[in-house]
Amino acid sequence: MTAPLTGPHTPVRPIWLCRVDARPWPCGEAKLALLARYDGDRPGLLILLSRLSVEATDHLTQLDSGRQADLTDRFLTWARTPAD
Repeated sequence: MTAPLTGPHTPVRPIWLCRVDARPWPCGEAKLALLARYDGDRPGLLILLSRLSVEATDHLTQLDSGRQADLTDRFLTWARTPAD
């Protein structure tokens, strides 16, 4: 598998903000980079994002005194094709 998180727009863990623009990660630039990196491998992209979503949910839940975060839209919805 391709190294998933390279380039400047990577997350600062455990707060999951972009290290460049401080937006919630994946920011717009990170999304574009991931789409380009996984061009032709949408299932691979969704698997990666699912893993990262679980990790981010765990981190953000711990930081927010156990309040569960729903990161589905942030991590997965944008990466689905219209037919999904």
